[in-house]
Amino acid sequence: MVQVLHHGAVKGVTGSCHELRVDDAGILIDCGLFQGAEAGASPAIDFDIGHIRALVVTHVHIDHVGRLPYLLGAGFTGPIYCSQPSALLLPAMLEDALGIGFTRDKALVRRVLALLESRLVPLPYGQWQPVPDCAVRIRLQRAGHILGSAYVECEAWHKRVVFSGDLGAPHSPLLVAPRPPEACDLLVLESTYGDKNHESRQHRRLRLKEAIEHALADGGTLLIPAFSLGRTQDILYELESLIAEFGTEAAAPDLPWNQLEVVVDSPLAANFTALYRQLKPFWNAEAQALLADGRHPLSFEQLTVVNSHREHLNAVGYLARSRRPCVVLAGSGMCAGGRVVNYLKALLNEARNDILFVGYQAEGTPGRAILDYGPKGGWVELDGERYDIKAQVHQVSGYSAHAGQQDLLDFVTGIVPPPGEIRLIHGEGKAKAVLKQRLEAMLPATRVVIGR
Repeated sequence: MVQVLHHGAVKGVTGSCHELRVDDAGILIDCGLFQGAEAGASPAIDFDIGHIRALVVTHVHIDHVGRLPYLLGAGFTGPIYCSQPSALLLPAMLEDALGIGFTRDKALVRRVLALLESRLVPLPYGQWQPVPDCAVRIRLQRAGHILGSAYVECEAWHKRVVFSGDLGAPHSPLLVAPRPPEACDLLVLESTYGDKNHESRQHRRLRLKEAIEHALADGGTLLIPAFSLGRTQDILYELESLIAEFGTEAAAPDLPWNQLEVVVDSPLAANFTALYRQLKPFWNAEAQALLADGRHPLSFEQLTVVNSHREHLNAVGYLARSRRPCVVLAGSGMCAGGRVVNYLKALLNEARNDILFVGYQAEGTPGRAILDYGPKGGWVELDGERYDIKAQVHQVSGYSAHAGQQDLLDFVTGIVPPPGEIRLIHGEGKAKAVLKQRLEAMLPATRVVIGR
């Protein structure tokens, strides 16, 4: 018997953890941490793992891997399968997460990471892998979400189950776009943007340019809260392309594009950007062509990286006092912690500054509050204090790492014949309901259900 059970990401968009049970054995697909409004949920493993033979990691965002240390602590001893790029990125992600939310004991962190790395089994895309002691085999395919992301095809007893993980939008910087699976009986599908579409790449790039020029026109700072892994690298790629294209044209009064300062204030983002550069063989054809032309989309002359905490505080104070035009990328992407909070405290109260969101903002996060209430002249709570939002707030949705509604529909309709069942997960209620309605209209013979 083949069953799919869910241990997270069914009521919201975080805590992804799903189980494929085959007879008396099973595998997990992801083991993520709950965030935002769901952050009160315990990170402890509250389900039986005695029969779990392996963990498959779709990608290394914390809402998909954050409970992995707890899984190891609960006694999980099986292999951890992931793509080859994810095997390089995962230890860096978990080292940071462990140091912030788990323990400050560096020796313990090293032991956990050593245990993790001893279990990692990197897999190439497109190659079937049998799971020991379980009547299932798996195959990873590119998901186009972040570098190394994958969706997972599972075969057991002549039944194919596909877990989408997080799917990306086509034409994303650096990434090869996902292609639908050849066949599928049951599709477990994310629905983060099941109710809306993203801007086209051309449009979002122009919007990014306009947002920068608008923010810098009055001497303000453009602050981009960015996830350390994925969005930061995408935005750097686009900024380099804008600088290369518009060169001596004005980005701000008396400031040509080729003299615009771009600051990345996140040691973790800087680390991931360096790892991305190591993974150039996995970049898409467009990025490979830039490299062949001598361009360096993740390492360009105008880029400054802020590392130490003292440098960070100096940068925040300087930008708050000065009227120097600057673009700052700082983590975290949902403004729930990290260095971006200090920038927000210093910059939100002046209309000359601008905040640009380029990624999903979950319910219950400060980022969501700024996005919802900033245009209305509202306030946001940061570290227990209220801050009025006088800075201008913008959103460029096309830079989300997630597929939009039409991208999801295209992925599903590309499966021939259509899946017998689609189970919607990883989305807020409205997004799942809208996507379910669209899928049922397009695929009347397919059973579409909302995961529970």
